[in-house]
Amino acid sequence: MEFVLIPSGKFMMGSKQDSTENPTHEVTISEPFFLGKYPVTQKEWMSIMGSNPSLFPGHDNHPVEQVSWDDVQEFISKLNEKEGTDKYRLPSEAEWEYACKAGTTSKYYFGDDESDLDEYGWCSGKTTHPVGQKKPNPWGLYDMNGNVWEWCEDKWHSSFEGAPADGRPWEYSTSSLRIDRGGCWSSLSRFCRSALRSANIADDRMGFTGFRVLREV
Repeated sequence: MEFVLIPSGKFMMGSKQDSTENPTHEVTISEPFFLGKYPVTQKEWMSIMGSNPSLFPGHDNHPVEQVSWDDVQEFISKLNEKEGTDKYRLPSEAEWEYACKAGTTSKYYFGDDESDLDEYGWCSGKTTHPVGQKKPNPWGLYDMNGNVWEWCEDKWHSSFEGAPADGRPWEYSTSSLRIDRGGCWSSLSRFCRSALRSANIADDRMGFTGFRVLREV
């Protein structure tokens, strides 16, 4: 896996586009972290897990998908064991949005015009695509918009009322849903905004959901 160093800093999380993205609030990311340059690929998944669950198999450099949040936790546990560390994990929702926005305040990290998304992400299509084929965001991350939804560590909350301000995962919730972000290969462009939120049941496996890995410094 290739990683990009994400600097510490502050940003305004959320947007005024949807009630689930309110209230916008300042989040402080106090420690830098490494985030996968790309979503985890089918080849990377197979190297750890030994099999390929993808709906679109046979493509080493396509994102792995049809993996549940629970499956991803098993992958990360095995990755940590293989590397003799405990530094690999899923990003929190705040860390994901901070990395996606990369210092920008527009709807997308490239601006507000959704017609420009074709240069940066795969959407409105019929299948996944190889990672890293579109333009990256300002911090050098690829496929943050489109290709596959990406699991985050947090449980779902219907708004940001009471959300942590320090970037940690928001775990306490009665919901059985886990956050996923970024849109996917079949999403309309408006569902690939940097602040748009979604969630699914932790043990659901869907052909449009994958993930990328965070590694603590």
